[in-house]
Amino acid sequence: MIRFMNKTLHAYLDYPVALGLIAMPLIFGLGATHPLAFWLSVATGVAAFVLTIFTDHQFGLVRILPYKLHLAVDFMVGVVFIAAPFVLGFVGLDAAYYWFFGATVLVVVALDSTPQTAPAA
Repeated sequence: MIRFMNKTLHAYLDYPVALGLIAMPLIFGLGATHPLAFWLSVATGVAAFVLTIFTDHQFGLVRILPYKLHLAVDFMVGVVFIAAPFVLGFVGLDAAYYWFFGATVLVVVALDSTPQTAPAA
């Protein structure tokens, strides 16, 4: 698998993606099948914005969280987004939104080529 994503490219995507997660539920009219279909994305967008502020990468403002932790949180978000329609009963556009963005997040994490440091022996 060709891994073209790196820490710098990921940093460029973080703020726009966070803002998109906040705005897209309004744009797409999410929440028709369940109010959480709207609020899960908004809350995740706010959390992603805060995570980005604290991540140790080029656009982090308070660089205290390791990038590896950021990727782990992104992975968990992808899994939650894929599962949400099944667990919460989202259908139609609500379900498609979460499946699409969950899969996208998982692909971005899988394509990351940033070297991970080995644990100290």
